[in-house]
Amino acid sequence: MKVSKALSEISRRDLFRLSGQFGLSSVVLGAGALTGAVSLPSLARAAESTYDKRFGKEPKHTLKLGASGFNARNLLIERAGVLEFARDLEERTDGEIRVEFIGDNQICGQLNCVEKTQLGVVDMYAASTQNSAGGAPYLNVLDYAYMFPSRAAQYHFLYSPASQKILREPLEQRHGLKFLFSHCELRGLQMGQSFAQKPTVTKIEELFGTKNRVTGTQLGRIAMQLLNLNPVPVAWEETLDGLKQGLIDGAETWASAVAYANMSPVVSQSVDLKFFCGTEHTSMSAKVFDAMEGHLQDAIMESAYLAQVHVQAANEAALVKTVGFSDPQLPGTIFAENNVRPAFLADDQIKIAEEMCSPEFNPEPWAQWRERLNGWSGGIDTYQAIYDVAREIPVDTLPENVEPRRWWRSA
Repeated sequence: MKVSKALSEISRRDLFRLSGQFGLSSVVLGAGALTGAVSLPSLARAAESTYDKRFGKEPKHTLKLGASGFNARNLLIERAGVLEFARDLEERTDGEIRVEFIGDNQICGQLNCVEKTQLGVVDMYAASTQNSAGGAPYLNVLDYAYMFPSRAAQYHFLYSPASQKILREPLEQRHGLKFLFSHCELRGLQMGQSFAQKPTVTKIEELFGTKNRVTGTQLGRIAMQLLNLNPVPVAWEETLDGLKQGLIDGAETWASAVAYANMSPVVSQSVDLKFFCGTEHTSMSAKVFDAMEGHLQDAIMESAYLAQVHVQAANEAALVKTVGFSDPQLPGTIFAENNVRPAFLADDQIKIAEEMCSPEFNPEPWAQWRERLNGWSGGIDTYQAIYDVAREIPVDTLPENVEPRRWWRSA
């Protein structure tokens, strides 16, 4: 039995009782460390062991991590690395830093975790860069259409020291956020029940004219307009109902987001458009980071690096073995059990979409935002700079084979 499924079978009353006894963070971190079948007694033992370890000494710093809608169960579907980061940071600092994990939208959600971090309500947050772009507009820099040809290219960029100058430093200077690590997928269209009886999408033109949910990213909206996909702003928390009620034909997001958010029952086709980033990242307040002692700053960066390496391997495996985003599909996966068909478009169809909407082939609609982002970066041509780094590796590189690097070191 999968851990994620077993956790869902433990009653909310029992989870609340354990949380009352050991604290929510100890329960979540303990659950995240379990493998195989999970029972209430095994979860209680794990929570108690985690509690004893975490509270063995008084921390110098307690950091609140607002994890939007994440919990121990769905972080085994979309492997965003948040629990691994928190657990490793506590162990690495021998309890000098304690992380208070607050997920399930209890303290902040996808759209406002960034602002609550900037305001000091939480010290760290996990949410998509696209949803966070409303509060930190420089995050739009990741969302030029077809800037990244693959998930491997995304990981390569995040590991590259060039990401410091192009992404991380301007984000910190402009928005007070320290970008730590991220999961990497590319966004497609997740079509609702209006596509259930239609053949699996093979041509981009079959999507023209559909009405689709868009996130908080301004650049993603440009791409969708150019592809005739009628972007409609819908909050992430309302997307499930929008698809269920037929208010929208589809939603732009990525495969594991559909699976972790329990959207699979209302999604019929997961169309792999690959048209811009899907990056579920974790950032922290730069002010909080800068106030830390040097050895704790080093520990935060090393734990972020470990989390990035974990995510790179774990999410690639989960896409195939847990989500079912593959052809052929593995039986027992979330997509297979909910009759969600992955639609992997041929290269010529991706090329048509790229020529319709990317800044390389259609620069004018992007010019205003490109100039704005370039100005915020200190004069870098942001699109071209990231585009070039993304193509430093062969186009057929597998994501799990990208070489990890400590991006904050120039060598």
